[in-house]
Amino acid sequence: MIIGTTKELKNHEYRVGLIPDNAAVFVADGHTVYVETGAGEGAGFTDEMYKEAGAIILNTPAEVYEKADMIIKVKEPEPCEYGFLKENQILFTYLHLAPNPGLGEALMSRGVKAVAYETITDVEGNLPCLRPMSQIAGRLSIQEGAKYLERSFGGRGILLGGVPGVERGKIVIIGGGVAGTYAAKAAVGSDAQVTLLDVDLNRLSYLEDVFGASVTTLYSTEANIQKSLAKADLVIGSVLIPGGKTPKLVRKEHLKLMKKGSVIVDIAIDQGGCCESSHVTTHDNPVFIEEGIVHYCVGNMPGAVPYTSTVALSNTTFRHARAMANLGFEAAIAKDEGLRNGVNIYKHQCTNKNVAGALGYEYKAIETLL
Repeated sequence: MIIGTTKELKNHEYRVGLIPDNAAVFVADGHTVYVETGAGEGAGFTDEMYKEAGAIILNTPAEVYEKADMIIKVKEPEPCEYGFLKENQILFTYLHLAPNPGLGEALMSRGVKAVAYETITDVEGNLPCLRPMSQIAGRLSIQEGAKYLERSFGGRGILLGGVPGVERGKIVIIGGGVAGTYAAKAAVGSDAQVTLLDVDLNRLSYLEDVFGASVTTLYSTEANIQKSLAKADLVIGSVLIPGGKTPKLVRKEHLKLMKKGSVIVDIAIDQGGCCESSHVTTHDNPVFIEEGIVHYCVGNMPGAVPYTSTVALSNTTFRHARAMANLGFEAAIAKDEGLRNGVNIYKHQCTNKNVAGALGYEYKAIETLL
């Protein structure tokens, strides 16, 4: 198989889909690897490192897309890349189609075999390829939230950990999944007062066992959300519906309950965000203020730490990419149910129920199309 990776085009996106070690394994397996020049530099991987691994460097993304049977990326293609996609080409990346109907239409019309990292499952039904980025985003959410609580950024001027004689800051985390758990770990480390809400009582019991008295757990109801928001200095939105749009648990009218200068970090913004007032921001312009509340809604948070993010991502995605290369696409997804769950678009059809529901597409079970 011919495998390609290109430079990411999102604002301040320095991650790369394929590291030199992975390229070397592909080459050893008998495949050909093409890499756009400079694709890995932001994450610390030079063209020379790819060449030493046996990859071939090309000057433009168009050349890579033209040659490759499988494109391995980090983020979804930008509109300027849609024209590069071709019939039966495998696209292996984060897709986040629910809030992006234009990309969905492009993938279906061009006949791409689109596999989304964020909907691949393991034997327990977890999302292994989403996990490392959720872990990183969870930790970063506290780091970024603490910064934007500073008065110079429009925040309340609160030091989360406080000092002797001054009350500590209050952090509210909505959603106790992987991102929420890692946000809680970082929040506890900041010495702030931490409250975490979720609708899964088993999950809340687990988190209470893990964190003990360091975290207050609450069942996520409208009343508990409102009470928590009124007290919060920093709110972390970390709710996830795999493949689907995130429910708007923090509505615009809720902002009036919050203290002026408090901060919302909406980790869920890739799937539309769990705050009604959220819209995607960039690392160049990461925050905006609405109703006196600072919103941080960067759509590629882990891109700020590209080496860590790239290596962590490749640790989980590469075995799937290698299976598709060695076995062929259809054989690989037939053999691995978890990888099959990652297929969002196949043969001009939407094959993920949550994506289909979010975008109003007809859903087709992939088993009927193979």
